[in-house]
Amino acid sequence: MATLVILRHGESVANRDNIFTGWSDVPLTAKGRAQAWSAGNLVAETGIQFAALHTSMLQRAIVTSHIILEAIDQLYLPEYKSWRLNERHYGALRGKNKAAVQEVVGVAQVKIWRRSFETVPPLLDHVTQDRRYDQFGPHVEPLGESLEMAYHRLMPYWEDEIAPRLLAGDNQLVVAHGSTLRALIKYLDHVADADISQVEVANGEPIRYDFDDRLNVLRKTVL
Repeated sequence: MATLVILRHGESVANRDNIFTGWSDVPLTAKGRAQAWSAGNLVAETGIQFAALHTSMLQRAIVTSHIILEAIDQLYLPEYKSWRLNERHYGALRGKNKAAVQEVVGVAQVKIWRRSFETVPPLLDHVTQDRRYDQFGPHVEPLGESLEMAYHRLMPYWEDEIAPRLLAGDNQLVVAHGSTLRALIKYLDHVADADISQVEVANGEPIRYDFDDRLNVLRKTVL
């Protein structure tokens, strides 16, 4: 049996300011750091000893993960960072205030862009690749993504990097983002496409999954 703990980063400045963020690299707020410490203390109370940490290429997740590791006294863990764990890319909505966009297109349309599984947001015309993604090859950053597209880029990482370690009996910690964790929860909890809009992942709220030796979920616990 192995255990997986997943956690959305603490509040970022974009969360605070109600901004579409996606792959934009924004820092945590003071509240976000405090949320990370509180989450770390909750994880510490479980006594789980992890074998590895997985996080994205974005600082709000990376900094949260380091706070968690310090809180659980496991800073020595191997860290694996991947663009596949990045937040869903909001395309041309990136950097815009959600309330301001609602005034233009309406609340219903914004809700569809944010919460549906298949709907793609307005796309960017082009992207200039950030050097942090050079190691993964050209054209990694998309012009925009639906949650379904984010799901399909996430799943190879689950299958290649996380699931095999769990099958080997090694506990894993994943610190990522709201949409990519919703995608992972969709897979683990067998959530239907039509129902994923009802799934929410709060900042700094650890979720624990305990598996049997074939990666069937035995228990899911919100810490």
